Amino acid sequence: MVNAKMAEQAAKKDGFIAALDQSGGSTPKALRLYGISESSYSGDADMYRLVHEMRTRIIKSPAFTGDKVMGAILFERTMDGEIDGTPTAEYLWNQRGVVPFLKVDKGLADEANGVQLMKAMPELDALLTRAVAKGIFGTKMRSVINAANPKGIADVVAQQFEVGKQIIGHGLMPIIEPEVTISIADKAEAEEILLAEITKQLNALPADKQVMLKLTLPTKPNLYLPLVKHPRVMRVVALSGGYSRDDANAMLRKNDGIIASFSRALTEGLTAQQTNAEFDGKLGEAIDAIFQASRAR
Repeated sequence: MVNAKMAEQAAKKDGFIAALDQSGGSTPKALRLYGISESSYSGDADMYRLVHEMRTRIIKSPAFTGDKVMGAILFERTMDGEIDGTPTAEYLWNQRGVVPFLKVDKGLADEANGVQLMKAMPELDALLTRAVAKGIFGTKMRSVINAANPKGIADVVAQQFEVGKQIIGHGLMPIIEPEVTISIADKAEAEEILLAEITKQLNALPADKQVMLKLTLPTKPNLYLPLVKHPRVMRVVALSGGYSRDDANAMLRKNDGIIASFSRALTEGLTAQQTNAEFDGKLGEAIDAIFQASRAR
């Protein structure tokens, strides 16, 4: 059963989604940026303990509340963990007023036709059942587009929506994320193709169903405005995609109706060595800046 208060916040509240969902491959980099080198831990269990401590520190920070952070995307292990003895998703919503989402993809397949589809997810139904039991509102899954290849982009979007329907079947809100790599020469062309393919899939959805979209900030401002206004879209959010926080915020302000869902741009400048006052101050500045860039325009 969808939580009506969470749905209202996800659809309408000013703010942004914090992406706290680095998984196995990206966790060492996230910890390195946080000031923890790979030589200071041994094995996956130690690594995941440290990253959970980092995420807990972020979530418990005074600035990290539903006033400005509309939602947060969690990694599966973070969902399965606890904060002060409370399951993470429950803590997020009840203590911080932040809507919990879960990253569900298992990484990317090898590139073909200029794109990387998601790897198969044979255990997705079991994961979604667990997510519902733990109070998760929605999910996120990522594919990557590396070229303006019409077939590849159509395949990415078709796969995303196919899995999206499976997620909707569990009463969860899917965030569909076909990321366009920011460094490719034909980024603008890829985005035009992506817009057309997403629109086609949205139009084919039943009238009473919705999805959320997480998209790379477009080369052409307001390219995705038709998606923002589409009746089958609850919200369009933007990934920072490797842009610095300042650049990502500047681009976001040029795109009406889109809010941020930043990961690296949110945690930029945070380190394990900072005092709590320094850490909270730095995170508060980041949250304020991303919130202002995400304000309804």
